[in-house]
Amino acid sequence: MFQYYLPYDTTILLTLTAICAVCPSAARYIRSVVDRFQEAGEKFSELVRIMARLRAPGGCPWDRKQTFDTIKPYLLEETYEVMDAIDERDWSGLAEELGDLLLQPVFFAEMANEQGLFHIASSLDAINEKLVRRHPHVFADASAETPEDVKQRWDEIKRQEKAGAAAAENASVLSGVPRSLPALVEAEKISHNAANAGFEWPDIGGVVEKVQEEAAELAKARETADPDHIEHEIGDLLFTVVNLARFLKVDPEQALRKTNARFRRRFSHVEKTIAAEGGTLSGTPLDRMEELWQEAKRAESEPGAY
Repeated sequence: MFQYYLPYDTTILLTLTAICAVCPSAARYIRSVVDRFQEAGEKFSELVRIMARLRAPGGCPWDRKQTFDTIKPYLLEETYEVMDAIDERDWSGLAEELGDLLLQPVFFAEMANEQGLFHIASSLDAINEKLVRRHPHVFADASAETPEDVKQRWDEIKRQEKAGAAAAENASVLSGVPRSLPALVEAEKISHNAANAGFEWPDIGGVVEKVQEEAAELAKARETADPDHIEHEIGDLLFTVVNLARFLKVDPEQALRKTNARFRRRFSHVEKTIAAEGGTLSGTPLDRMEELWQEAKRAESEPGAY
């Protein structure tokens, strides 16, 4: 029974077998875990079959018409809908959105299979092998006691894998970061890679000074009224702030998403209150809107708010 989900650790396998021999309740629990794994595998196979049927002759005209390029936007859209559900703590919605997101790789893999490129099983093999390879502290004899140890080992193994690739001899340490990433995510990843290669401030004080330096350069750029110069300095300032977030172990993309969500909530309060008073945004003095904004801000700090 246990071999289905514990193929890598004979000691654990034997221990669980012994426990189940003397503890029926433990046996029932472990069987329920195995059953869930098996159910998940069966349902995933069903999704693969449904997608193949939709793409097959006589299937869905819309699905059959799609290409890698036309499906790409849906992958990004579904990813952000998953993130929204997490931010809203909408767990039932998250379950549905994860299903929508899961459809995307199955869709891509079915199109690849039709062209003889690869099958979804190839993708599953790749990630399974990668997870085992990059967790030697779980599946082998390596040691990693803290999350930081795990992250460091993961990065080391990843660098070794890249170095072993045929094209890696003259590759940049930044070459593994896709240019198609959202700009904040790309900035965090390339600065992280550069830092791992030794291109790093000695402490956070240097980053704070750099933020102040970039802000001063932006102020000077404003005086020139040169749009290109201003854009350049805005970019430099944003990039440095991303580095500050990295030093503080804050995900800049998530931090900005949460700020956007706060802005939406507070501005919605301003809109609704003004409408309830019979007014309009354009006809409401800025002082009144600021008053309502601060009111919404105070409400967020109350126990149980959001």
